[in-house]
Amino acid sequence: MAPLSPRVVVKVDLKKKPWQQDQPLHNRWHPEIPPVAEVKAGEFFRVEMIDAMGGVIKDNDSASDIKNLVLTTTHHLSGPIRVVDEEGVAAKAGDLLAVEICNLGPLPGDEWGFTGSFDRENGGGFLTDHFPCATKAIWYFEGIYAYSPQIPGVRFPGLTHPGVIGTAPSNELLRIWNDRERQLEESGVESLTLCEVVHQRPLACLPTTKGCLLGNIEEGTPEWERIANEAARTIPGRENGGNCDIKNLSRGSKIYLPVFVEGANLSTGDMHFSQGDGEISFCGAIEMSGFLELKCEIIRNGMQEYLTPMGPTPLHVNPIFEIGPVEPRFSEWLVFEGISVDESGKQHYLDATVAYKRAVLNAIDYLFKFGYSKEQVLVFAA
Repeated sequence: MAPLSPRVVVKVDLKKKPWQQDQPLHNRWHPEIPPVAEVKAGEFFRVEMIDAMGGVIKDNDSASDIKNLVLTTTHHLSGPIRVVDEEGVAAKAGDLLAVEICNLGPLPGDEWGFTGSFDRENGGGFLTDHFPCATKAIWYFEGIYAYSPQIPGVRFPGLTHPGVIGTAPSNELLRIWNDRERQLEESGVESLTLCEVVHQRPLACLPTTKGCLLGNIEEGTPEWERIANEAARTIPGRENGGNCDIKNLSRGSKIYLPVFVEGANLSTGDMHFSQGDGEISFCGAIEMSGFLELKCEIIRNGMQEYLTPMGPTPLHVNPIFEIGPVEPRFSEWLVFEGISVDESGKQHYLDATVAYKRAVLNAIDYLFKFGYSKEQVLVFAA
């Protein structure tokens, strides 16, 4: 007997705002955001998601929507999804959740996406000292290929993947996140040599009620106010996975996520048609709405068996990513080198970020010689 089609456990309506969805979305990490669905280990299921920015970026030539973007709203995630085993027993703290990506892609009828870079005064970015103004390119999809009217002559095969996938943190892990990120923000830039060559502010995205979505928790209630002031933003990757942005995390990949709360409370979003190494512009990815078709397995006590804490508590672990067998095949490429010397000629000590920045700038300057503007190269090569 042929296998059944995947069960749709989270469905989105692209005509509705993020907060109007039948299964409310969220854009924060917190253990008390309630699940919107439940799946069993081994079940084949489908999750739909809107784009990371919540549908506010439009299919046109103007970058004003990116320039004026309210950054506290990203990323819009589908879930949480509670995971139980075949007997109905929920995943428990200390387990590993193995999540297999069986299939993925854009939502039918919405086969387009966008790339851009933030304005220096609203988000900044890795190369914002060279590209201070907001930019945008629209991409249209033809199967595995993408092309952009803003960058004539470029058409390439993508490698679609989720930018964000993770489990809910425990209260203790959430406190660790907020304490260390607040300390970074309060310390300022003086101790961070990277800030001499990269203008990106704030240094950490701390909890804020502005733009906060907490799923089924009713806004305006005391509970919502408390959780909104505690819940972690989705911008960085953390111990729970989160904003990992691994460009090869496509069909056939498997993610081994630590479980910190009962049920695991899996969430995902920020679908990318493709992504450049390092995501140099604010989205060196092509952002889009999309779907994932997944299967989960619970590995009991897997955190202790397979993950080694790299910090002061057993919670200081990281997921393991098993990359699938599918990717575009390229036989020829150029490699651009960068060294740990910034644009002023100052030598830095083993600073891989400075070296990487120099390599990217070398690539942009090279491709600029072939008739593209540097802004065009930024959004298609980086």
